[in-house]
Amino acid sequence: MIEEGQIQIHTENIFPIIKKAVYSDHEIFLRELVSNSVDAINKRRMASIAGDCDESPTGKVTIKIDSENKRLIFSDNGIGMTAEEVKRYINQVAFSSAEEFLEKYKQSEEGIIGHFGLGFYSSFMVAKNVELITKSSIGNSQAVKWSCNGSPKFSLEDTSRSEAGTDVILYLLEEEEEYLEPTRIKSLVNKYCDFMQVEVYLEGELANKSNPLWKRSPSDISDKEYIDFYNYLYPFQGEPLLWIHLNTDFPYSLQGILYFPKLTGRADWEKGEIKLYSNQVFVSDSIKEVVPRYLISLKGIIDSPDIPLNVSRSALQTDRRVKSIGNFISKKIADKMKTLKEEKPSFYCELWDSIGPYIKIGAMEDEKFAEQIERSIIFPTKRNKETEQESNEAELVTDNGSTYTSLNKYIEKAKVDNSEKVLYCTDEISQSAALSLWTSQGNEVLMAETVIDAQFIPWLEDRHQNLMFQRVDAELDQNFQEDKKEIIDKDGEKESEVLRDLIKSALGSEKITVQVQSLKGSQAPPAIILLPEQMRRINDIGALMDQRLPGLPDNHVLLVNSAHQLVQGLIKLKSGTVIIDGLESSPTSSLADALAVHMYDMARLSVGGLEPKEIDAFQSRTSTLMTELLQKGL
Repeated sequence: MIEEGQIQIHTENIFPIIKKAVYSDHEIFLRELVSNSVDAINKRRMASIAGDCDESPTGKVTIKIDSENKRLIFSDNGIGMTAEEVKRYINQVAFSSAEEFLEKYKQSEEGIIGHFGLGFYSSFMVAKNVELITKSSIGNSQAVKWSCNGSPKFSLEDTSRSEAGTDVILYLLEEEEEYLEPTRIKSLVNKYCDFMQVEVYLEGELANKSNPLWKRSPSDISDKEYIDFYNYLYPFQGEPLLWIHLNTDFPYSLQGILYFPKLTGRADWEKGEIKLYSNQVFVSDSIKEVVPRYLISLKGIIDSPDIPLNVSRSALQTDRRVKSIGNFISKKIADKMKTLKEEKPSFYCELWDSIGPYIKIGAMEDEKFAEQIERSIIFPTKRNKETEQESNEAELVTDNGSTYTSLNKYIEKAKVDNSEKVLYCTDEISQSAALSLWTSQGNEVLMAETVIDAQFIPWLEDRHQNLMFQRVDAELDQNFQEDKKEIIDKDGEKESEVLRDLIKSALGSEKITVQVQSLKGSQAPPAIILLPEQMRRINDIGALMDQRLPGLPDNHVLLVNSAHQLVQGLIKLKSGTVIIDGLESSPTSSLADALAVHMYDMARLSVGGLEPKEIDAFQSRTSTLMTELLQKGL
């Protein structure tokens, strides 16, 4: 036997649901009540246009604090309600007054926040008793008073109210008396109602701005107004780098302003300060579900009526409109970067150090964004100034003469093919010797010195597999070597072999590969440490796993410049070795070894390869060597 019936929903359950499930934060009651008042004012304006009531006065919401009787009073001069409407909209909580109203007047939903019944009942989170005094602006209506103590029972009676509108009177619970403090209420008005289109007054003083900047046309807004608005939202945080004004009506409605702030540390990446609004009503400042993760550190406001006031994060995560909003914002940023690069190249370069991390992380995390932004990604470059002036090929030049280029332009200028390299430098100081060698030969080098570049360069390699990315200190090619015959000594040995044996013997390490070349240029150092690309990357990964700084790998290359005067002197010193009876080695041989070690120490020092514990030994060796050289000179 099958028994059929209807599921009954008991009104006794509505108040616990509102308190614990619908609203997680009690202070939301203020947002809901003011939103309802703004709705009522907008409805009266629309009804007056249709000729259903007298001309609407200037809308106004008033909040009064009655400390003596522990009451909060919210008043508006909106459309008001009749007794029948109170029964329908207040007593039938699930009914949406906004839907019926819009059906009647066939107007856009914008400006009608909506479900009066549910929002109204949020007042019971903080009040033990609630009174509603209202008078309809339509017809010659009788004012009525509704009251309820939080149980399913209510009373409804005739009362008096001189003007159309509504008063909501909250008799606060003892544990909620913090809302009798004017500063507390003022802070909540600023937080939730600051940009509502109706003025809100607290104790007779205007408490909100009511004129949101993002609702205005960008062409009518000055830079100063954008900056002042940023400073209003985020006091004492300096000026923003730049901003983007958002405005779209299809396939969803969205407006707002996003600012690129000046980043001061890693913590800035981990906190989101974009404020989310729905029809100018504050919803949340946690917008991880709305914008892509790489844009979390932006600041500003996003306002969209397509995002409901009360919505769970899980619903946001699966909402297709929300995902579409994130894609729209990303595209607007890509378009802004492209425009700045083309129209204000010097300004764009000056900003790049600050905005570059946003863009690079976004490209690595979002393939679609990467396609949109790739040609706007730039690098500072180093190149021989004389060569640069002659070729006049710098893509972007700042006012102070610094040059920048994109990877596409770099490839175009270098005519890179499958056999050629993209040169980059991650530390201008520690890689200065190698950097100088490359630029002296007319090569352009991309500077990749930010923390994010350690991940971005491998990402670029994976994206452009026909290119080989090489750090400047990885190796030197044949173009750096002097084209001259090598000297052979009386024993038939090549000078390079003698020098290699001398230095390897002095260093006493099989892990150091010694190479000898005669390098071009008077600026070429006596010796330079090279770190083959793959060997260095393996070392970097190991350091990352061990949570330490990379340092100098034990296995590395020492390239000795045989054309340098110091190295030539070392060869002559070694060739002049004289054996003295009673000594294990010749004094000149010992001096040659000491000079070879010192030359190696200098090469290590230039790449930051001397550990702190090795500095004392280096200073001691240097003092001994200088003393010996001084004695020989005297």
